[in-house]
Amino acid sequence: MFVLIQTAFSRVSIIKAIIMKRTLCILSILLFCGQLATAQDIIELEPSQFMCIAGKGPGQDGAINPYLGSDTIATVENLGENAFFIRIQTKGKLLKRFPIDPKDTKEITLLKDQVLYFDSDKKTTVSVSFRKIED
Repeated sequence: MFVLIQTAFSRVSIIKAIIMKRTLCILSILLFCGQLATAQDIIELEPSQFMCIAGKGPGQDGAINPYLGSDTIATVENLGENAFFIRIQTKGKLLKRFPIDPKDTKEITLLKDQVLYFDSDKKTTVSVSFRKIED
C-alpha cells in the first residue's frame, strides 16, 4: 500500500512538472510574439536636428517604421527634459505639426502614405514604437 501511495504521488509530481514546462513554453512564445508585433527604438535628438522616421530618404538616421506602407500606430514618448515637435507629412505636404512636452507620451495614427518626422531645437531623448493596425 505504501508503494501505491508513493507511486501516485510521483505521478502527480510528473504531471505537475509537465504542466509547468508547457506553461513556461507558452508564456515564452507569447512574450516573443509580442516583441515581434511592435518595434521600438530610443533616439537621442541633438539640437537643431530633424529626423525622418520612415526608413528611407534624407535624414533617415533614427528609428525605422517596419510597417511603412501600412496603417500604423506610433507611440512616441519624450524621455528627455526638453520639448520637441512631431511632424506628419504625406508626399512632401505637411499635414500636422505639434509639440511633445517632456515626459509626455502620444499615440499617433499614421496612414499608409504618411511619414513621421521629429524636429528638435534642444537635446532630448525619445522612445518610439510602432504597431500595425490590423484590418
